[in-house]
Amino acid sequence: MSTTGVGTFDVAVIGAGIVGSAIARELARHELSVALLEARDDVGDGTSKANTAILHTGFDAKPGTLESRLVREGYHLLSGYAARTGIPVEHTGALLVAWTAEELDALPGLKEKAELNGYDKTEIVGAEEVYRLAPHLGEGALGGLTVPDESIVCTWTTNLALATEAVLRGVTLLLNHRVLTVEEHWESTTLRTSGGDVTARWVVNAAGLGADVVDRLFGYDRFTVTPRRGELLVYDKLARPLADRIILPVPSSRGKGVLVSPTVYGNVLLGPTAEDLLDRTDTGTSERGLEFLLEKGRKIMPELLREEVTATYAGLRAASDRQDYLIEADAEHRYVLVGGIRSTGLTAGMAIARYVTELAGKAGLPLVPRTDLPEPPRMPNLGEAFLRPYQDAERIAADPAYGKVVCFCERVTEGEIRDALISPIPPAGLEGLRRRTRAMNGRCQGFFCGAEIGNLLEADR
Repeated sequence: MSTTGVGTFDVAVIGAGIVGSAIARELARHELSVALLEARDDVGDGTSKANTAILHTGFDAKPGTLESRLVREGYHLLSGYAARTGIPVEHTGALLVAWTAEELDALPGLKEKAELNGYDKTEIVGAEEVYRLAPHLGEGALGGLTVPDESIVCTWTTNLALATEAVLRGVTLLLNHRVLTVEEHWESTTLRTSGGDVTARWVVNAAGLGADVVDRLFGYDRFTVTPRRGELLVYDKLARPLADRIILPVPSSRGKGVLVSPTVYGNVLLGPTAEDLLDRTDTGTSERGLEFLLEKGRKIMPELLREEVTATYAGLRAASDRQDYLIEADAEHRYVLVGGIRSTGLTAGMAIARYVTELAGKAGLPLVPRTDLPEPPRMPNLGEAFLRPYQDAERIAADPAYGKVVCFCERVTEGEIRDALISPIPPAGLEGLRRRTRAMNGRCQGFFCGAEIGNLLEADR
């Protein structure tokens, strides 16, 4: 998976985040040779790994946009896919809280927007109902809007499932292949990458934060990506009873604002910030950002701030100067741009993949459906609300490795570590192993178990 394939591929997809992996998987439903290129040493190691991990209904998208349509479709596609593959999803519902008279006045418009987006289950509620639904909120809430179908999902497993199924369908995964230059020929394009040359008849640019850079290599200058840093605080599992649903602010022009959300791993998130940067690699947290979140948290849920913080992290969203997804096909150059995909790409990814494939087909890419598709992979469960290996007596009886816990904070077993290391897309290092198993993701952040898990990783090599 780290060396360039031989010959010319029918399609090369740039970027192995959620959107790129979904596109490669969808293309592989057809009689096509597909390469999936990733600049880093693992799939899902960019924007896709660090977000609020919410499966959106699309209730607050701008009606009539491509984003609105694909988020709505993607919600149902990913929900069904999660059920088939074991991606953990919890249908917690969400409560959008109005703290000011202006925000309260905005609720009817948000409900109307939801209905224009095809979602008719929202309900405007008064302060009494807000506190019944979320009794640990801070004082001063005036009302709210319920969104029953908003959910939380494991973004790590989503990305890995899509990429794994792509590989099982025959896609060639090329890690450590950062696209440097592009050389167009009469019937193909050669991508000069950090891992060698890759030639393909068609190219799909799903490079996320780098999509505008790659787009310019093809001679365009139609949009600019601005990395928008979102910092988050992760609270200990003991805080989970405080937040059994997603608590949303009334959105502004800069985004959805600071939320409080449970996670499928049993923690509680506070965040994100929204800071536009120039550096597309700056995922460090800042004192200013964390102070901002604590200030917001004191207003939203002061009890949460008395709980332990187990981790902080930051992700970069691919904000752009466009108000919608930018997905266009260039038939002459056999090139498809998938740009301006914001945080909603987690939800919309599978729908984007269908749209891109149809668009490429109309532009001339031959699409002959395959009849020999393998079964979807069954992913390891990382969700706290579902049966984990250390709890499964029958599984442990069949294989004692599932009864040997090596990460005590997260209850990760030796069997899970072993399975990740021999999986179709094994981790390149400890961070990749964390995303596949939850190992080192708990209170001690690997202080206790890191050495043993590192030894298991090294022994596999």
